[in-house]
Amino acid sequence: MNSVGNPYRIAVVGGIGSGKSVVSRLLAMMGVPVYDCDTRAKQLMNRDEGLRTALVGAIGDRVYGADGMLDRAYLASYMFGYPERVAQVNALVHPAVRADFRAWAHDTGAPIVAVETAILYEAGMDADVDTVCVVYAPAELRMQRAMQRDGADEDSVRRRMSSQMPDEQLLSRATHVICNDGRRSLIAQVTQILGKIKAERF
Repeated sequence: MNSVGNPYRIAVVGGIGSGKSVVSRLLAMMGVPVYDCDTRAKQLMNRDEGLRTALVGAIGDRVYGADGMLDRAYLASYMFGYPERVAQVNALVHPAVRADFRAWAHDTGAPIVAVETAILYEAGMDADVDTVCVVYAPAELRMQRAMQRDGADEDSVRRRMSSQMPDEQLLSRATHVICNDGRRSLIAQVTQILGKIKAERF
């Protein structure tokens, strides 16, 4: 939770195709620095020596290629179909991302920051934020967006959706809900939420 010297931290959460990235871009345009968990996790797996050593120890040297960079295809094949291996890798990566986020948030010097993540609760990052904004869109709309964006087939998108926390659970834990159904203005919703946070906290 928020403490003296730390910024107010907003989590932007939602399933695949919900529009988390769009909301994050709007926040950035409004002057709120945004930490992208997915991007930073990839960077840490390549640059953080402690994490690199831990991954090699858990998986083997082949997890990094001849160029010294993470072999994502090999890592994906190592984890595919093995929930225990997924849990093993997550147990190494998630704490590194959490620590990196906390340091980043403090170092920004901004009064408010945001973190974009699809796995807030799974990674334990809910303990590192002050409020949770869930970006919601109907499942079929999310499906269409993800298929169009990623060039993926319906089955693969459905598998990804089924591996994430159900919307009902996310919504039940939300402080704020941003509806991204194409009918309501995202800018208006984000502006209203940010204004409310500023009015209540600053």
